Amino acid sequence: MKKPKLSIVTMGCSKNLVDSERIAFALSNFYEYTSDAQKCDVLIINTCGFIDSAKQQNVQAILEAVHFKKQLGISKIVVMGCLSQRYGDELKEQIAGVDAFFGANNFRDVIAYLVPKGDCRAPLEGSRILMTPFHFAYLKIAEGCNHRCAFCAIPVIRGNHVSVPMEELIDEAAQLKSNGIKELNVIAQDTSFYGTDLYGKKTLAKLLEKLSDMKFDWIRIMYAYPTAFPIDVLEIMADRTNICNYLDIPLQHISDRILKSMLRGISREDTLKLVETMRRIVPDIAIRSTFIVGFPGETEAEFSELMAFLRDVRLDRVGAFTYSREEGTPAYNLVDNIKPKTKEIRLDKLMKQQAAISLEKNKAKVGKTLKVLIDECDDKYFYGRTEQDATEVDNRVLIDKTAPIKVGEFFDLEIKKATEFDLFGILPKVSANN
Repeated sequence: MKKPKLSIVTMGCSKNLVDSERIAFALSNFYEYTSDAQKCDVLIINTCGFIDSAKQQNVQAILEAVHFKKQLGISKIVVMGCLSQRYGDELKEQIAGVDAFFGANNFRDVIAYLVPKGDCRAPLEGSRILMTPFHFAYLKIAEGCNHRCAFCAIPVIRGNHVSVPMEELIDEAAQLKSNGIKELNVIAQDTSFYGTDLYGKKTLAKLLEKLSDMKFDWIRIMYAYPTAFPIDVLEIMADRTNICNYLDIPLQHISDRILKSMLRGISREDTLKLVETMRRIVPDIAIRSTFIVGFPGETEAEFSELMAFLRDVRLDRVGAFTYSREEGTPAYNLVDNIKPKTKEIRLDKLMKQQAAISLEKNKAKVGKTLKVLIDECDDKYFYGRTEQDATEVDNRVLIDKTAPIKVGEFFDLEIKKATEFDLFGILPKVSANN
């Protein structure tokens, strides 16, 4: 008997993507997974509800799916994830045509709804149908978060930090390695907090050491937290060549008053010391961070302080977004007194300044030969990344499509030109595939 087709549209972060991959595997005895949402019988929309702009995008995606449901012959639309965890009742009232809503932590309820008379594939954790390109994958090492940052709704949605036992992660990583994964991206809401609930201390460095022994080409650390950051992570990064000299660590601001209001648990001085320590232990580390502009009460002087910090410290990769007032967060009761236009002006200034810094840093790479992982291609270019760049959020290396290279492999490329966020590379006259 032919299986009905299942498609999952994943909104938001890579942590959601891992959830989707697990659900797709758990249902694979009963459904054939397809990445083409226009050719499925059952559609799951795995939502994000982090900030206001994300909520709007998610609602629009649900409305579009409902609009085309009959035309495309979709029998069921299921909405799950962070948005429906927070606003499930409102969504049920306002959007007709969705067959079922589930929260962010109701995987087994989703599966039971779609397979009422059967058993899902077990275990739900670990095995996945990968939805990333064939050469990289994510390893989610924990769920939830113990921090209570004033602006963040994640603890409300996902609960407290829960680490995945190390032996389970090693087994999952072994599966990924056997499937040909070259780059392993280590993720959680806070990767640096890993192990505290299971082992009584932060054990990310020990986990990284074990993963490094498995001979992945690249291991990348995402979503760390600056307060009480475990320095042994930097030491293992400096020691192991296959742990990327890269750290994604959202700092959010630099003003002491704003950091205190944000409930970040770190000061300006400690932030500066941490950045200095990173660069001392791992001299060529690429630091990626994100920042919020327009937090309640942020003065022009405090915004200027943030701009000066970014100008002087010159982080390698910077993202930013305007403050969004979120129900259930400590900051919800603060007066959101910064005008939307002012927030956007500040965001624009910050990103323009960072673009100039990025251009300078990229120009410094011209003439150098860098190891590049090729991610994809179109009719004109191959697109790859260096060790200093994470997929989707960071810089790319562009190579002419006529070059004798292929997707999913590493190549040493000579950098010939640079723009703010792109490098242009060629194969050196004498080059060997790594």
